[in-house]
Amino acid sequence: MIQYLSKEKLESLKEAIKELKTVKRIEVAEKLKKAKEYGDLSENAEYSEAIEKKEELEMQIIKLEDIIKNAVIIKKKHQTGIVEIGSTVEVEKNGQKRKFVIIGSAEANPETGLISNESPLGLALLGKKVGEKIIVKTISGEIIYKIVKIE
Repeated sequence: MIQYLSKEKLESLKEAIKELKTVKRIEVAEKLKKAKEYGDLSENAEYSEAIEKKEELEMQIIKLEDIIKNAVIIKKKHQTGIVEIGSTVEVEKNGQKRKFVIIGSAEANPETGLISNESPLGLALLGKKVGEKIIVKTISGEIIYKIVKIE
């Protein structure tokens, strides 16, 4: 599955995976080694916990590798007049204006105006132009937004 990321986010994920593969793997291996020293593995809580931590770590590494493998860097687009991934969109709702940046789900943070291209609002905005109105269905009902500006 395609993962839209900023260049900075991709670099931070690469650093995170590097840390997991080196530092964290060594820590987990040490815990496993120490737990084995306690003897009978069938009733060894420390060993079971260390194995669980190892499995969690490996799953985290696999998840990050998958994101990196499927990453598409979001590039700042030239003014096309159409909302795309990477666009900053100013919308108006009930007389209030707000700006959103359309990004990939791995970086989304709606509280700061970073919305995913997969979110209901992100999906509704994609492909639209200034002046268009969109309707976003939410749990509490439909919300109407008017696109004021696209950067």
